[in-house]
Amino acid sequence: MVQKKIPMRQCLGCRERFAKRELIRVVRSPEGELSLDFKGKAPGRGAYLCGKPECLQKARKSRAISRALEVEVPESVYDALERQMEDAHGK
Repeated sequence: MVQKKIPMRQCLGCRERFAKRELIRVVRSPEGELSLDFKGKAPGRGAYLCGKPECLQKARKSRAISRALEVEVPESVYDALERQMEDAHGK
């Protein structure tokens, strides 16, 4: 039997590679709206974070999400990402 290939993606914060389904996807929709995509199925350009709050801080400081998604990320979106990450991890 052929082993199914696991898609790997890199976290924008710590730059480590993880299985795609372990990461949180930040997606820019075709309309230009930003959101978190926990299922990894939303249409649009995606950037990945491993879910550690410090990785979000690093990505925020280095503007890695802005560069990856080719769009300016407003502070309100970062705040919403922080809240959604906390909710998702039950903190």
